[in-house]
Amino acid sequence: MLYHPKRVRNEIIDTTQIENLIKQGDHITLALCVDSIPYIVTMSYGYDSNKEYIYFHCANKGDKLDYIMKNSNVIGTIIKDNGYLRTKCDHDYESLIIRGEIFIVESLEEKKHGLQVLLNHLEEDPKPIFERNIVNDESYKKVTILRLEIESIIGKKYLG
Repeated sequence: MLYHPKRVRNEIIDTTQIENLIKQGDHITLALCVDSIPYIVTMSYGYDSNKEYIYFHCANKGDKLDYIMKNSNVIGTIIKDNGYLRTKCDHDYESLIIRGEIFIVESLEEKKHGLQVLLNHLEEDPKPIFERNIVNDESYKKVTILRLEIESIIGKKYLG
């Protein structure tokens, strides 16, 4: 079930504006759940606009991966915080709620692609990161790459 903002005028429906918000952001807060036990984590990401995937990297073990292996459904939020509006008891923001399914990337080729997307999104020059951390194909075994396949996006913004 998808819920939309109560104030329709606050909804972001323009796909270009939604894509720009994803491209401008650098972190997303993801919510996962297994057996009615929620788990929330904030992660940096990279956006592949051609495939409409969001890529992440993480350690090879941990709670996040345990949750994903048991339930791949995820919801996340990206927020562009423009600040609290003093004396108005209000907040200027733009936000996206993204629902989808998250997968652990297995193939070396997609791991390479996902990490490149991630670092291109976050770094002005990703080359030094690769030179320091990825010396050969074996280096990719030290990192887990995740792929979020977007199913829906709901956007909302402050209009005053």
